[in-house]
Amino acid sequence: MTDSQEDHRPSPEAMLRAARAEETGDGRGKLKIFLGYAAGVGKTFAMLEEARLRKREGRDVVVGYVESHGRTETDALLEGLEIIPCAGIEYHGVSLPEMDVDAVLARRPRIALVDELAHTNAPGSRHAKRSQDVEELLAAGIDVYTTVNVQHLESLNEIVAQITGVVVRETVPDRLLDEAAEIRLVDIPWEDLLERLREGKVYVPEQAAWAADKFFKPGNLMALRELSLRRTASRVDDEMRAYMESRAISGPWAATERLLVCVSGSPYSEQLIRATRRLADDMKAQWFTVHIETPGSDRFMRENRERVWRELRLAESLGAQVATVTAPAVTEAIIDYAARHNITKIVVGKSLLSRWRELLHPSIIDQLIRRCKGIDVYVVSIAPQKTGDKITRGRRGGEKISWRGYMASAALVALATGCGELLRPFLAPTNMVMLYLLAVVVAAVRLGLKPAISTAFMGVLAFDFFFIPPRHSLSVADTEYLVTFIALFTVGVVISTLVDKARERGDTIREREVQTASLYYLSRDLSAAADIQGVLHAVISNMKESLNALPAILLPEGQRLEVKAAGGGLSLDAREYAVADWAFRNRQPAGRGTETLGSAELFHLPLKTSAGALGVMAVKLENDSDYSSPLVRRLLDAFASQATLAIERVHLVRQAEQAQVLQARESLERALLNSVSHDLRTPLVSITGALSALKSEERLLDEKNRRELLDAAWEEAARLNRFVGNLLDITRIEAGAVRLKKEPCDIQDMIGCALAAVEQRPGARRVELHIADGLPFVMMDMALMTQVMVNLLDNAMKYSPLGGAISIAARMDDNALRLEVADGGPGVPKADLKRIFDKFYRIPVPEGTGGTGLGLSICKGIVEAHGGAITAENRSQGGLRIIVTLPVVESGP
Repeated sequence: MTDSQEDHRPSPEAMLRAARAEETGDGRGKLKIFLGYAAGVGKTFAMLEEARLRKREGRDVVVGYVESHGRTETDALLEGLEIIPCAGIEYHGVSLPEMDVDAVLARRPRIALVDELAHTNAPGSRHAKRSQDVEELLAAGIDVYTTVNVQHLESLNEIVAQITGVVVRETVPDRLLDEAAEIRLVDIPWEDLLERLREGKVYVPEQAAWAADKFFKPGNLMALRELSLRRTASRVDDEMRAYMESRAISGPWAATERLLVCVSGSPYSEQLIRATRRLADDMKAQWFTVHIETPGSDRFMRENRERVWRELRLAESLGAQVATVTAPAVTEAIIDYAARHNITKIVVGKSLLSRWRELLHPSIIDQLIRRCKGIDVYVVSIAPQKTGDKITRGRRGGEKISWRGYMASAALVALATGCGELLRPFLAPTNMVMLYLLAVVVAAVRLGLKPAISTAFMGVLAFDFFFIPPRHSLSVADTEYLVTFIALFTVGVVISTLVDKARERGDTIREREVQTASLYYLSRDLSAAADIQGVLHAVISNMKESLNALPAILLPEGQRLEVKAAGGGLSLDAREYAVADWAFRNRQPAGRGTETLGSAELFHLPLKTSAGALGVMAVKLENDSDYSSPLVRRLLDAFASQATLAIERVHLVRQAEQAQVLQARESLERALLNSVSHDLRTPLVSITGALSALKSEERLLDEKNRRELLDAAWEEAARLNRFVGNLLDITRIEAGAVRLKKEPCDIQDMIGCALAAVEQRPGARRVELHIADGLPFVMMDMALMTQVMVNLLDNAMKYSPLGGAISIAARMDDNALRLEVADGGPGVPKADLKRIFDKFYRIPVPEGTGGTGLGLSICKGIVEAHGGAITAENRSQGGLRIIVTLPVVESGP
C-alpha cells in the first residue's frame, strides 16, 4: 500500500464515530427541524409545503399536531393531509387539545408533522414536553417534521433573556438539534416580519400590539436572526468536518478540548451550565458536569438537593456527561476528577463573596487557579438573579438555627465555670483553660460545629470574667493573658472543626457502608437464586430492607406485562400498568420523579440490557423527597442493574438447558435412526432372501433346504418382532403407560419361563442355577418380570463365549429378593457401568451379534416400576454380573 493511500484513509476514530452513528440510527426515525428566529417567519408554512411535496412523491404523511392560529394560508395547506385528532386533556375543568401520541403510534405513518417542538404539554399528559413526544415517535421508527424558534434552545436561554428582557420558559435540549438529520433555516428580513405583524398575520391585533412593544423590536429581531444564522452555520460546519473526517481530507484540525463545570445547587449553576455548553460548541469539545458531595452535604435542605438533581438532568439534556463524586473537600475532588478524565479547561462562576470573606476563606476559584497545573480555568461572569432566588449557603443549604444547641453550649460553659470555681483554690488560672477545652470537645461531639465554636467563644469570656484578675470584670490586668485567650479560642475552633469533620466523615462512611452492605447482600442472595422466583424474592426483600420501599417486578407475559413479585401487598392499577408498559417499550424511566408521566404514584425503572428490556421495576418510596434524591436514584439504578443481570443469567441458564435437551434429543434421534436402519434392515434382508429363494428356486430345493430357509426366515421374523416389541415397551415406559398386574409369583416359575423362551434360540449357552431354598412368593407382574429375565439372559448370551456358562442366582438379602445373572464375557469398562442402562447405549460386541441398546433400558424401567433397583458390576474372574433387587411382601406359601 502506498503512502498516498494511507494518507487518504479515514482515521479509526472517524470510522468508529460513523459506525456508532449508523448503529444508533438503525430502526430510528429521522428528525427534520424547521428553525426560525421568531414567530411569523413561516416555519409552519414551510413545513406543510415540504409535507405536501413528500405526499405527492407517494410518502405516507399525517399531521400529528399543527397550530394554524387562524391563518388562511396555513389552513389551505392543511387541506388534503390526513390529520390525527387531538386528545383532550382535562385541566381545571377545561379540555386542552394535545397531540394524541398513542393514535400516531397506532397509525404508524412514514412522516408525522408536529408543530411547536418547545411546547409544554398540559398537566396529566404522558410527557411534560412535546419534545419528549417527538422522541418517542422517533424511537418507534417514524420520521418527524417539526418547528422551533432559536430562542427556545436551552443553551441560549440567558443570552435571549439579556437581548429581549424576556425569560423564555419553554425550552428544548440542544441535543435534539445535534441529533436531527436535517435543519432547515426559515428566514425573512426583520422588516418584512414587522410588516407581517402589523398586518395581523402573526398575532391578533391585541397580541400584536403587546408583542411589538415587548419583543418584536428591531434590535431584538436582528440579534435573534443572527443567533439562528450562527446556529445553522455551526451545524453546517459540523457536517463539513464530519465529511472531511470520513474521507480523510486533510485540514487544520484543532487539538481535542475537554471542559468541566461543577454544580452545587446555586441558582447560578444553570447559567454556568449553559455557558459551558456554548463554549463546548465553539470549541467543538466534549464537556462534563460534576457535583461534589462533601461529608456535610446531607445537611442541605431538600429543595437544594432537588435543585442539584435538576441541574444534572439539564446538563445531561444539553449533551454533557454527568457524575456525582463524594469527597471530603471540593477543590481536591475537582482536580482529581479533571486529572482522571483528561480535562483541559475548568469553567467556574465569578465569586460573589465579599472581599474580607475571601481573605479569611479563599474561594474555590483561587484554589483551583493556584493548584491546577496544565489546566486552564475559565471564570464566567454571572448576572444577578431577578427571580428572587437566593443562594443556599451560609447555613448549610438554609438549615434552621437550633437555639437548643446554643443553650446547651451555654450550659456546658456554666458547668465548666462551676467546676473551675470549686477547683480555684487548688489550681492556677491558666490550668482552668483545660476545663473549657473539655467543654468545647463535648459540644463538638454532641452538638455540632457552630455550637462548639460558640462554646469556645463563651468559654473565653467566662474564663476572663470569673478567673482572671480583676475578677468579675472583662478587663485584664496582665496583658499576657491575652495570649491565653487567643490560644484558648483558636484551639477551641480547631478542635471543633476537626471533631466535626471526623464526625461527618464517620457518618458518610457509615452511610456508604450501609449502601455497600445492601448491594453485597443483594449480590449474595442473587448468586444463590437458582430460578426466576428466587431472583425476584431476593430483589424484593433486599429493596424493602435497604430502602424501606415497596417494590414490584413486572415481566413480560405474552404481549403485556404481569406482576411476578411485589412487596408489602403493593398492587398496580391500570394507569400504573400503562406507565410500566411505556417504560418497558421505550427503555427509559417513567412515573413519579421524572418528566414522563410524572403524575403516577410509582417510579418505574426498566430492567434493560444491550439487547432490550427484560422487565420493569416499579417502586413506591417512603418519602416524596426520595424520588428526586440522587443517592436513592443511584441505589435504585444499582438494584435494577443487579436484578437485570440475575434475570438474564437465569434466562441464559434456561436456554443452555434447552440447548442441552435439544442436543440430547438430536443424539437420541440419530441413535434411533441408526439402530432402526440396521436392526430392521438385517432381519428384513434375511427374510426377503429366504422367501425369494423359496419362490424362485422352489423346484431345485429339496425338503431339507426348504426347511432350513423357513427356519431362518422364522428366526429373523422373531428377532424383528422382539425389536419392535422393545421399541413399543420403552415408549410405554417413558410415557408412564405401564400398568402392573401384581400377584404372588414363584421365582422358580419366572426363571423357568424365561429359560424356555431363550433355549430355542441359536447359540444358546449352558446355564448354571443357584437358587436358594424356601424363597417366598413375590408380588410382581409375572409377564413383565419374565421379559426382564429374558432380556438379561439374551444380553448374557451375546457376550459369553461359545461353550461358556451363564449363571443365574436367587437369594434373600434382608427384606429384598436378589436376582443375579452373570456371564463369562469380557465385562464392561468401569466408566460405562452406569451407562449400560441408557437407551441405545451399546459396547462393542463379538462379531455376529448385535442389539438395539434397549434391552437393559427396558429392564431398568420395569424393575423401577416394581419399586426395585438394578445395577451392574464386573466379576473378579471375568464377565459381567447384573443384579436385580425386588422388595418382598409376605403373601403366604
